[in-house]
Amino acid sequence: MAATGTVTTVEEVMVQLAALEDPKIRAVNERHGDDHGVNLSRLRAVAKELKTQQELSRQLWQTGDTAARLLAVLICRPKSFGQDELDVMIREARSPKVQDWLLNYVVKKSPHAEDLRLLWVADPDPEVASAGWALTSERVSRNPEGLDLNGLLDTIEAELRDAPDRLQWAMNTCLAQIGISHPDFRSRAISIGERLEVLKDYPTPPNCTSPYAPVWIQEIVRRKEGK
Repeated sequence: MAATGTVTTVEEVMVQLAALEDPKIRAVNERHGDDHGVNLSRLRAVAKELKTQQELSRQLWQTGDTAARLLAVLICRPKSFGQDELDVMIREARSPKVQDWLLNYVVKKSPHAEDLRLLWVADPDPEVASAGWALTSERVSRNPEGLDLNGLLDTIEAELRDAPDRLQWAMNTCLAQIGISHPDFRSRAISIGERLEVLKDYPTPPNCTSPYAPVWIQEIVRRKEGK
């Protein structure tokens, strides 16, 4: 059973978060679409002090504040959320970092993950759909049984190039994961990537792997095979 911290009010936590606000961090985050200025290591330290508090987590989420929502994700009980509640939360999570943490720390641990994946992947809202594709990438690499990989590649081939940024990134990740994890589909995944050229010119720091799918696939496969 998860440990429970001393009960704290939302007001007390918001004061604590305000004290951690750093304008320089906010400026950097805003360039990536995230409207908060709290160092994430310090945010994790606050979460460690609070420990698991599901009701406080829900209250922090309802503030709508990005830093508060990130903290809410860290102190919640992932399996305590219902499917409808998580569906509402992903639609409210407009910040990329909030969506990323909500998916990785909560939804992926939920018994509703597969139902939500199926609900979200075809959603008309591209930001919600990107969450569905992120969950699909997880299944492609970890639990692919029952997935129609050719069907996924058909959809990616038809829609990747013109998809909005966040959805495009998630679909491109799925394309790469299919190529990396499934040798029988590798040539087709690389071919699709080469034809569409999505993220081909994405600036990649030294010693980092390019998100351009053909390069990404070949590099990770090379590492796995020790070549």
